[in-house]
Amino acid sequence: MLRLVAILALLAPSWATASAMDRVLPGAELRGVATFRYVGFPVYKARLFTPSGAALDWRKNFALELTYLRKLTEYDLVESTMRELERTGAALPIRDQLTVCFRDVRRGDRFLAVSKGPDQIVFWYNGNRVCTLSHPQIKTRFMAIFLGDNTRSKPFTQRLKGE
Repeated sequence: MLRLVAILALLAPSWATASAMDRVLPGAELRGVATFRYVGFPVYKARLFTPSGAALDWRKNFALELTYLRKLTEYDLVESTMRELERTGAALPIRDQLTVCFRDVRRGDRFLAVSKGPDQIVFWYNGNRVCTLSHPQIKTRFMAIFLGDNTRSKPFTQRLKGE
């Protein structure tokens, strides 16, 4: 019996995410999973949800979930996002919005980013809605950090996109 309880406890975060996904992006199914590593150390596990689990279509809404595997500060998340936006295009004037959206994370914390058209991304932190990031073409610019052609890790991006 104790073993069953332990197994159910391990599965609970997946159930919570699935029910949250039904609420925030109806019809979305898991497309791909990948773990991002920096200098060999795992940083987060990413999961991509697309309509019916289809191949990524930038014209449609989709969701990206990051489950952190280490402790990082809000400052770390904001700064690394700003650097990646600059590296993959040009800096955007969204730092203040990011400081509202992001939180310090510990192992097991989850961020879910759900696109709402081309100009908005709704962020959920551990199942609670925290903000809406708004900027022209923000879906493409922000999500391209993980899913674009110029990511830090092509193998990570290919696994995440289910390719």
